[in-house]
Amino acid sequence: MASQALEGVFRSLRIYLGPEAPRSAMDALYRRFVEPGDLVFDVGAHVGDRVSSFRRLGARVIAIEPQPLLFSALTHIHGRDPLVEIIDRAVGAEAGTRELFINTANPTVSTLSAEFVHQAEGAKGWEGQIWDGQIPIEVVTLDGLIARYGAPSFVKIDVEGFEDAVLRGLSRPIKALSFEFTTIARDVAMACFDRMSALGVYGYNVALGENQTLSFDRWLSDAEMAGYLSNLPHDANSGDIYAVLQP
Repeated sequence: MASQALEGVFRSLRIYLGPEAPRSAMDALYRRFVEPGDLVFDVGAHVGDRVSSFRRLGARVIAIEPQPLLFSALTHIHGRDPLVEIIDRAVGAEAGTRELFINTANPTVSTLSAEFVHQAEGAKGWEGQIWDGQIPIEVVTLDGLIARYGAPSFVKIDVEGFEDAVLRGLSRPIKALSFEFTTIARDVAMACFDRMSALGVYGYNVALGENQTLSFDRWLSDAEMAGYLSNLPHDANSGDIYAVLQP
């Protein structure tokens, strides 16, 4: 089990930090939202490819990652950087303790959501994904992080079907953020739109998969983006929704 866990981490390192990683495209995308000196929260930092991009853009980063092996990898890669703080917690609707469902072979899809694990079972494109372990994890909220570190200019949320819970722990609008969606859990994205609309008026865009390119040349309303996601084919699989607070 230990060797399988390490291979899962090495797989993530090869994919997200290897020579084929889309660094330039990622920097160009995040440059729309992040300026030198900004504070960024990376919720679900994984192996830190986004942390690296935010740092290349001159931001100060709070990286939150609950998985012990990934936390160790982040510490090895970014631990000497005084402008990166790495926190071994998860983020949710309220502070406390929850069980994290671990996918040892593919740690990028580990999740706090039992419903997400259920939705993935037998779903096309998710064959062979097994959540084979559980560990208790301390959970903090975005409000708690803001109270400690200040209001971020941008928040990246990638927590495998738990994005709506993360946003329920936020009680004030922030300038810009992104949250992952999957086509097996579109209801989570819809709940995110509902929560965002309660915080403020946001415009939305989307980058499918890992292509780091926004799909639209304007900012859509929440209703427009919800309609777009509802009509996406299942095989689109996943992507990131970007939200910008409107004047």
